[in-house]
Amino acid sequence: METNIEEILLALKSTAAEMARLEGRLLRQVVSFTRASKVRRGVAEELALALCLTKSKAHALVGRAEGLADRFPQVLRLVEEGHVPLASAVAVNDAAAWLDAGKAVVVDRVMAGRLMGKNPTQARRSTNAAVARADPEGFEERARRQCEARRFRLRHGVAGVAGLSLDNAPVDRATAAYVCVDRLARRLKTGDETRTLDQLRADVAMDMLVGKQFGGEVKAHVYLYLDALTYAGLRDRPAELAGHGVIPASLARDIAAGPKTVFQRIITDPGTGQVVELGRRRYRPKAGLAELVRVRDRECRHPGCTRPAQFADLDHCDSRGRGWKKGCRTGPSTLVGLCRADHRLRDVPGWEHKVTPDGTLAITTPAKQTYRSRPEPLGR
Repeated sequence: METNIEEILLALKSTAAEMARLEGRLLRQVVSFTRASKVRRGVAEELALALCLTKSKAHALVGRAEGLADRFPQVLRLVEEGHVPLASAVAVNDAAAWLDAGKAVVVDRVMAGRLMGKNPTQARRSTNAAVARADPEGFEERARRQCEARRFRLRHGVAGVAGLSLDNAPVDRATAAYVCVDRLARRLKTGDETRTLDQLRADVAMDMLVGKQFGGEVKAHVYLYLDALTYAGLRDRPAELAGHGVIPASLARDIAAGPKTVFQRIITDPGTGQVVELGRRRYRPKAGLAELVRVRDRECRHPGCTRPAQFADLDHCDSRGRGWKKGCRTGPSTLVGLCRADHRLRDVPGWEHKVTPDGTLAITTPAKQTYRSRPEPLGR
């Protein structure tokens, strides 16, 4: 039977429209949840747990849901009716979220009339044009404030790779930086160079960032979990880099082969795979316990958080949720690592943290949902 490509395309468009309607409904439900919550602090964190999102994604979801519902209702209606993909509506909100209410109404009306058929990039550019006309002075000020919000970020990928991004840099300096990297990369592209220009640009930029042009490299402290047989090349079991996840054995061996690498023996429970002891006892007792907990946890113990444990706060709590100020006994079974943002949730009404006798951290949210986490066993 011959496949009718037109029917398939119509079905695809129908499915996309239905997805937009569902996403519009989700935004409305997010707004209802935020309005019903008694305490604003922790709302995004609870949504992150419920919807399996990162905290940053959950905060963005709340901001965009409230922005579209309250300030750009006509644009949101196009999504709910299946006429416009959510990504294009989000582009409108992100480009115009800073406008005051009166000018936002104008942009909402303008974009509702021109948004259909535009992809997110086109929607963003069209919204920028509408915003510049609605508030030219504010548009200038917004550009200045965005430059002040510049930041440098690390984004973890898969299989031992990651990305770096410099956001909100002045366009002239960002362009100049790219041209500088590109020029140096092209100089290296000689006849016997096997790397592509893209690879050369990446390598040149990385060398600059780690300080090679100054005759050295910046040192970093990371936790790498690599078993002895894989390190010796007798097997190729994947290793783990805290804050990133699993990496190939070959990459782990390259990292371990560094001239300044420090090794530390880790002893695990043969039944559970949990870390129970560290070798090289050169720390004071309290420092040794902190190191043990950070090595065991690897990452923040809040479910879904992947911030490396070496940057975490250490908190004490027992099976009744008591903290150290209330007489909790300090030890590996009562000490957990929480990043600063998740640690502060303990002070928000409605949030409860408990550690069960087997070391499981149980977090109960204001909506009476309980989420649990345990450190992943090594070598499993």
